[in-house]
Amino acid sequence: MKTVKVAILGLGTVGSGVYKLIQKRADVMEKTIGAQMEVKKILVRNMNKKREGVDASLLTDNWNDIIEDEEIQIVIEVMGGIEPAKTMILEALRAGKNVVSANKDLIAEEGHVLLATAEENHVDFLFEAAVAGAIPIIRPMKQCLAVNDISEVVGIVNGTTNYILTKMTEEGMDFSDALEKAQELGFAEADPTSDVEGLDAGRKVAIMASIAFHSRVVFPNVFTEGITKITAKDIEYAKEFDSVIKLLGVAHNTESGIEVGVYPMMIHKEHPLASVRDSFNAVFVHGDAADDAMFYGRGAGEFPTASAVMGDVIDVARNMAYGCNGRISCTCYKNLPVKDIGDVKNKFFIRMQVTNEPGVLAAVAEVFGNHKVSITRVVQEHTQPHQAELVIVTESVKEKYMKQALEELLALPSILEVSSIIREY
Repeated sequence: MKTVKVAILGLGTVGSGVYKLIQKRADVMEKTIGAQMEVKKILVRNMNKKREGVDASLLTDNWNDIIEDEEIQIVIEVMGGIEPAKTMILEALRAGKNVVSANKDLIAEEGHVLLATAEENHVDFLFEAAVAGAIPIIRPMKQCLAVNDISEVVGIVNGTTNYILTKMTEEGMDFSDALEKAQELGFAEADPTSDVEGLDAGRKVAIMASIAFHSRVVFPNVFTEGITKITAKDIEYAKEFDSVIKLLGVAHNTESGIEVGVYPMMIHKEHPLASVRDSFNAVFVHGDAADDAMFYGRGAGEFPTASAVMGDVIDVARNMAYGCNGRISCTCYKNLPVKDIGDVKNKFFIRMQVTNEPGVLAAVAEVFGNHKVSITRVVQEHTQPHQAELVIVTESVKEKYMKQALEELLALPSILEVSSIIREY
């Protein structure tokens, strides 16, 4: 019987899950790919660390043990980071080895280089696990939806922030308590910056936008804003407006260019994404032929992510069996501009503290009117004897006009504070 030999780079949470899945599914690999699968080497940083359930003879801290081994046909990169992962992947591809990666940081910055190198060497470079854990989204957009002109991709692609916002919405927690709970359960890192500031989601959205719109979008193109300023009061207003607040990655393909960003948004409770709770992820896609489609599931974790990795590994092995590796490579054949955030249109929810005196609302309306901001709803609550809370909901307006209006508002003596600015989907 044929044997497909693989190497794993990294033995952290995902790497361990990949190793366990290969062992667990060993008896069905012959029927799945027409061959047995064998892990020949595992690259680790610390050879002295004890690893339960892993054959110690497979471990190495020498990259040459893998790159120079002609028997190894598939390299599974789950170590993360830009370097040395980038160098190792490029060397593997140039050596004729197929590569499967879960490295969103690298792919969001250098994906075009990796895909071009794979194409040049007629090998596969697959990365389903880089975006939404167990949720299949890369392959569906590249294959199942390939005939569609996709105009929109919107997703909840960070389980940490979705868990936090769920707890704030359903249990009335404030941000800090919800974050602490997420850390206790292992949903959030000790340093949660990448999650709560939208950076993790931003990298994933860059990857999805590139594939959906067939044009290169990199992480620096993505405007990111996190959830650290969301308060219980904002959650309360969202409920009054029959909405919930979600951290959304939003990508639109418009006639004037690609719009791409990550920020908290109020989304109506009837939208399918509004019902995505806790640490689950979901991606909503609109195509001209398929119409609306949503992909939902676990977005992170040992086995959900390993499931996506192994789906790619099995795909590579099947391609090997029929001699067709490299059949689907880079699909970015367009060169579309990415719009500056200032030229992107959004609806806004603005909550501000103002002096409780005649003429304040008229002054606010005048400033908004001067900057092309149309108001659709006004709510005013008296919070203190001489202070009121003013909530303004706007029509769709360019971000730069909203920014200009807010700068002018803050200069007015009657505006004590702009407490929240949240976009509406």
